[in-house]
Amino acid sequence: MDTSRLDLNLLVTLEALLTERNVTRAAARLSLSQPAVSAQLARLRDVFEDPLLLPAQRGMTPTAKALSLLEPLRQALDQVRGVATSHLNFDPATADLTVTIAASDYLQASVLQPLVLRLRREAPNVRIAVRHMDPSQHAAQMARGDIDLGLMQPIEAAPSLRMRALFHERYVLIARRGHPALDGKVGGKQSGKQAGKPGGKLSAKAFAKLEQVIVSPAGGAFSTPVDQALAGLGLKRQVVLSAASFLFVPDIVSRSELVALVPERLVKGRAAGLLVLPPPLPIDGFDIAMVWHERNQGHAAQRWLRDQVHGVAASRAKPDTGGAES
Repeated sequence: MDTSRLDLNLLVTLEALLTERNVTRAAARLSLSQPAVSAQLARLRDVFEDPLLLPAQRGMTPTAKALSLLEPLRQALDQVRGVATSHLNFDPATADLTVTIAASDYLQASVLQPLVLRLRREAPNVRIAVRHMDPSQHAAQMARGDIDLGLMQPIEAAPSLRMRALFHERYVLIARRGHPALDGKVGGKQSGKQAGKPGGKLSAKAFAKLEQVIVSPAGGAFSTPVDQALAGLGLKRQVVLSAASFLFVPDIVSRSELVALVPERLVKGRAAGLLVLPPPLPIDGFDIAMVWHERNQGHAAQRWLRDQVHGVAASRAKPDTGGAES
């Protein structure tokens, strides 16, 4: 048997013919013309080297070979249909799948951690593989199917990817509670408002005098755009530690006299032992979005996952940023 001459449409037609045992009814079932179904039956007879269906007084009678084909054919086509439509029938409570999400360390802590806790309640059989986001590789990784969803700044995302806005992030200044230069003081002077509460703000000059930790994802840098802004004011700060990860920063700040500028969501809900102050000078924030490949656009499970990510992000935002998929 030459299977290269066999395609899925022919097998679907064979199933319809064996079920209906009538060319006219099979054509109606398939939304095809009777001559088209007759032509496909002729091809099937040639491929299987068997008449398959013989003319009878009423309709057609299947041959012994045709009868032996019917059940395994149905099972095979049901499997194909199941694969083709599985994405349309997604129940998070019973779904069994693995999804891969890429994000920076800061987004893993601020978005993916609460996401995983939510999924454990709502979709206990869904597994999440978390990968570090590499902006230079994300498009290729998504094209290969290595990553299902990415969290990143929109300006870093490949234009070929789908995108949905999540939130706008801003920076805050953190220090340990009891820090001698900050606790109960603002700009080195006594204040009626405790630093770390609304209204407390450190001057740029006082900020520059404090020992600081910065984050250098590439490693080893001791300056950021903040230093350029300070230089414009004739100031230079004391950076004594360059960390490779934001996750390292809150803990060391809470145990030392160091201060740091960090994304606000990094310390939201984790500020025990920390003072959280407005930045001492204007610092641009940044936007965060989720991105995905076109292949995942219509998949029900992937759509549900994106909604969960957006829900987590919105629940932790001061205003809900909304945002539509694009």
